[in-house]
Amino acid sequence: MAPRTFQITAGAAVAAFVLFPLWAVWRHSDALASLGEAEWAALWFTLKQALLSAFLSVFFALPLARALARTQFWGRQFVIMVLGAPFILPVIVAILGLIAVFGQNGIFNLLWTAFGFERISIYGLQGVLLAHVFFNLPLATRMLLLGWTSIPSERIRLAQSLGLTARGRFCCVEWPMLVQVVPSAFAVIFVICLSSFAVALTLGGGPRATTIELAIYQAIRFEFDFATAAMLGFMQLTVSLLAALIAVFLGMTNGFGFGLDRSLPCVARPAFEQFWDGMIITIAILFLALPLAILTITGAAGLLELPPSVWVAALRSVLIALGAGVLCLMLALPLCTRIGEVIGTLGIAVSPLVLGTGIFLIVRPYVNPFDIALIVTLCVNAVLSLPFVLRVLRPNVEQTSKTYLKLSQSLGLGPWAQFRWVFWPRLRRPLGFSAGLVTALPMGDLGVIALFGDAEYATLPLKIYQLMGSYRMEQAASGAVLLLSLSLSLFWIFDRWGRGDAAH
Repeated sequence: MAPRTFQITAGAAVAAFVLFPLWAVWRHSDALASLGEAEWAALWFTLKQALLSAFLSVFFALPLARALARTQFWGRQFVIMVLGAPFILPVIVAILGLIAVFGQNGIFNLLWTAFGFERISIYGLQGVLLAHVFFNLPLATRMLLLGWTSIPSERIRLAQSLGLTARGRFCCVEWPMLVQVVPSAFAVIFVICLSSFAVALTLGGGPRATTIELAIYQAIRFEFDFATAAMLGFMQLTVSLLAALIAVFLGMTNGFGFGLDRSLPCVARPAFEQFWDGMIITIAILFLALPLAILTITGAAGLLELPPSVWVAALRSVLIALGAGVLCLMLALPLCTRIGEVIGTLGIAVSPLVLGTGIFLIVRPYVNPFDIALIVTLCVNAVLSLPFVLRVLRPNVEQTSKTYLKLSQSLGLGPWAQFRWVFWPRLRRPLGFSAGLVTALPMGDLGVIALFGDAEYATLPLKIYQLMGSYRMEQAASGAVLLLSLSLSLFWIFDRWGRGDAAH
């Protein structure tokens, strides 16, 4: 879709923004670090928890996405929109909600012990997996749901006319789509879990549950050991890039093609299947909504009593989120190719802590890093969000190009006319979802801003973290409700704009 010059420029910009900070960290290290037993243990735990987290997230998302795709009910669009809430929540705030439900004195353990069972600890590997499934199940569900809604309605009607059974429809219509979508969804979530920091720090439960990200944090923050941090960062980059490459090549099959843009037909199903789909949707809503409900009940009462500094931080976060969204989409559209997606994945392949440290080392001789904290946060969040946008946009761009590009060229349409009449009608929905995602994610970022930010340049997540550190938990909960409201509002506005009046 984009001229090759734009593709090269965008790819070079992303690669430079990621690789130069890595080079800076490496250059400032005294020598290559030798990894000890603790570092190898961190690598093993990171791989184990990332694989299990990605598997569980996709495994539970498959029946949920399928149930949402083939079930129509009142409030369905609201449920699909709310599925994005856990993924865009600040990690530390969502963890408080999970502890309230699954912690030692949480609702789950109170009910569990009432039946005579022993309390289940949320700390350790089980807590890390629980939090990662909570955050990534909605993302996996939305990615799979987009796959189901992309199946041409003509194929479903053909399967009905041929009298195929439910199993036959699954094998002939749904399975080719899953072969293309599932590996990429698995790899994206795997890469996300590789860079887990706040989850492992809060719920890891000690040295046996230390991730690479935690080891990098300890090496930089407490030991000032840039050599070990650089080695761990490059180790994480290697594993993440391998996962991205596997995802891209496994997803190369074009299994479900294009139709005539008609809505999916309703398929008559047995009452048992409808009941089972309803149960799946209900359990998923309870799992995702209960921590958010407890958080809202706890913090809503003091929302109007928040100090002015919190509201200023909220405005700062909104401006950063909008700027990051614009920049991310400007980079994503030229990179909607398989190689471009690999380049875009560099953003989440590198540890944000290593990325922030490298930028700090690069700019320190020229400007005060704290003076450009907000600009750096905006750029980092745009690059970190790029893989999610590319995963949503690339299949639509490639299939539209294969189907309509030669025809539009034969009609003499220029680049702008091609975008306006060919690409735009088919990209509006994924663009809206992508814009909502890429503006909501920076709202909850507590990574790079923690290295650069201070009281003067604090964003809303950092302000909440500072309130928690000073034991002002009521105000922290109220700030979290404000942050949740703003994040969901941004997500809903852009996602609703993308969907327009189209039927789902």
